[in-house]
Amino acid sequence: MFVSDSIVLFGGYFMSKPGPEKDLIKKKIIEVLETVYDPEIGIDVYNLGMIYDIEVVNEKNVKIKMTLTTPFCPLVNVLPLMVKEYIKKKLDMEADVELVYDPPWTPLMMTEKGRRIFKERYGYDIAEEWKRRQGL
Repeated sequence: MFVSDSIVLFGGYFMSKPGPEKDLIKKKIIEVLETVYDPEIGIDVYNLGMIYDIEVVNEKNVKIKMTLTTPFCPLVNVLPLMVKEYIKKKLDMEADVELVYDPPWTPLMMTEKGRRIFKERYGYDIAEEWKRRQGL
């Protein structure tokens, strides 16, 4: 590992030290993720709670851990590719997208905005319904 006042070489990546610029980049990435829609549900992957982690490596690279609403999702090859392509097209960044299934996705992972959109579209609060069915 190489360290200077502004960069760290770690695992083959030049990483900026944490700071306001990384926060701004992360905010822009979230804005892009809010334009990547799950075509079956009609809500974006960020507000569905499918994005588990966003690690800004540097101004040109990001690592994203995401999941799907079910391990058997027919979009397993589509949604991660959409995330990569949207980030590349809109931010000129390379995204390393890792699909993870632990913890398994539940409606409780949705953002308040995602729950509100779902309720407007389908007429009920999916998280509350899920909790009721789970006996929680």
